[in-house]
Amino acid sequence: MTTNEFQVTGMSCGHCEASVRTEVAKIAGVEHIDVSAQTGRLVVSSSAPLLDADIVAAVDEAGYEAVRI
Repeated sequence: MTTNEFQVTGMSCGHCEASVRTEVAKIAGVEHIDVSAQTGRLVVSSSAPLLDADIVAAVDEAGYEAVRI
């Protein structure tokens, strides 16, 4: 299991979390997503390594910005 952690800016509510979760879930290999608007954290677990660029692009598609931490 591989885990990637990001700081996401712009989230403020549960709808924001759901939007990020929906877009990140479209990435092949993603097994678990933990996202919190309160902390601005996104943790993505996968069976194989994922490209940071793919996760950042998915968060961007949801309307937010992500930086790997």
